[in-house]
Amino acid sequence: MHIQTSDIGLIARVAEVSKHFGVGENRVAALDNVSVGIRRGEFTAIMGPSGSGKSTLMHVMAGLDNATSGRVFLGDSEITQMRDAELTVLRRRRVGFVFQAFNLVPTLSAIDNILLPFELDGRTPSPEQRAWIDSLIASLGLSDRTSHRPHQLSGGQQQRVAIARALGAQPDLIFADEPTGALDSRTGREVLGLLAAAARDYGQSIAMVTHDPIAASHADRVIFLGDGRIVGDRPRMSAEEISRTMLGMEAAR
Repeated sequence: MHIQTSDIGLIARVAEVSKHFGVGENRVAALDNVSVGIRRGEFTAIMGPSGSGKSTLMHVMAGLDNATSGRVFLGDSEITQMRDAELTVLRRRRVGFVFQAFNLVPTLSAIDNILLPFELDGRTPSPEQRAWIDSLIASLGLSDRTSHRPHQLSGGQQQRVAIARALGAQPDLIFADEPTGALDSRTGREVLGLLAAAARDYGQSIAMVTHDPIAASHADRVIFLGDGRIVGDRPRMSAEEISRTMLGMEAAR
């Protein structure tokens, strides 16, 4: 499948992308001629066993890593040949990230962590943006925690701060890399519910990398990777269906 740049409804896409690590006999293809798009306003899970290329796909799509070959687009902007400074600005304004390790600044309060994308971009939130951030803080149950620093918050609260930071600047796309990996199952379910609600209620586009079938079952769409190739692209699935698909992939390796 070759994705045309005129494809509408895609917030990010890669066309015939390969990514190699190492040289000669040690060369490994982390991605092997992958073409896929992330649809606007949808919660997409990118699944696969360890070493399948799912994190590499996310990093290439987000402009955190360069493809060896192929083309990468964020919206209608091709980022493949972009200069680092240009790409940094584009990423800061149009992409949000939620990582397993939270990546909060330890010396900043929760509210200052949430406002950090604006600070880095040298701008102040508009009244509308500030109202949106305040509503996020309330809906995430952080209203009485905004002056706390990360070490004063539980893991779940820290991840909620990270989600508020990612959603606060209203980016085109949020990448979530194993966002529930460091959380207990109840808090993990809450976080997944928040991500699903962001897509459903606010039209937020979210791409989540995970190896957890329960996490992926919250998504509208599940993309399966195996050995650097896309081996499945399915609408919403139950955790049981995802587990069966993953077991079948492992058996076929």
